Amino acid sequence: MTDLKADRLIRQALEEDITGEDVSTNAVMREAVEGEVELISKADGVICGMKVYERTFKILDENTQVISNVRDGDRVKKGQLLAVVRGDIRTLLSGERTALNFLQRMSGIATYTAETVALLKGTKTRLLDTRKTTPNMRIFEKYAVKVGGGCNHRFNLSDGVLLKDNHIGAAGSVKEAVALAKEYSPFVRKIEVEVENLEMCREAVEAGADIIMLDNMSVEDMKTAVKMIDGRAQTECSGNVTRDNIKNIIDTGVDFVSSGALTHSAPILDLSMKNLKRIKK
Repeated sequence: MTDLKADRLIRQALEEDITGEDVSTNAVMREAVEGEVELISKADGVICGMKVYERTFKILDENTQVISNVRDGDRVKKGQLLAVVRGDIRTLLSGERTALNFLQRMSGIATYTAETVALLKGTKTRLLDTRKTTPNMRIFEKYAVKVGGGCNHRFNLSDGVLLKDNHIGAAGSVKEAVALAKEYSPFVRKIEVEVENLEMCREAVEAGADIIMLDNMSVEDMKTAVKMIDGRAQTECSGNVTRDNIKNIIDTGVDFVSSGALTHSAPILDLSMKNLKRIKK
């Protein structure tokens, strides 16, 4: 994760939550008073985003300290003390919601991903994410997928060639779309083609696609497609794949399975900041 890019997005999130002042905090805290608050897990899961959580407070006040008992990728239990945050009580109160929003969201994605990856254990199939991310949260959400044991597909439209149904429609055919992509792209860049049936799959193989995405195809058609491709291209399964139905495609023999649910449907990991108190000197 690029620190400069993350900082800009964290600042935007803070500015969204504090457009002028934190009226509630300023009403009860008229001056700087040192205090501390506990970060507690309210559910079992995989923690992710501790540096983002810490950075949220430090942007408000560089002197804030986060004494963490966990690091990204650790499995946590309900009721576990994850960290203690110390600093100006005004900073602890003003940064609480934004810091928790990042941490809960990222931890939820890491947890859901880890549970899904576990279902693929013992197979050659690797789990990929998609671009179906929350606007301005992609850098955080794709990082969370990796922490959960998944792999990143392309980060954005500049990363790689993926010819989907509408690209194929615009070009006129699978063959023509692949030919145009090969003509335009550097030879080191792989070309992936989305196909919806066996005829399109055959056309993609003959056109020389590097990766063939089997989109919303039946399990039996996917098995047939993998045999048809016969190692001439890598294979990816896609289309409404979730933690609950991923087992259905395990026996198809695909190299990759992509799931938008990792980022658009993962529930948050319930976390809370509790027991704020002043530090007596």
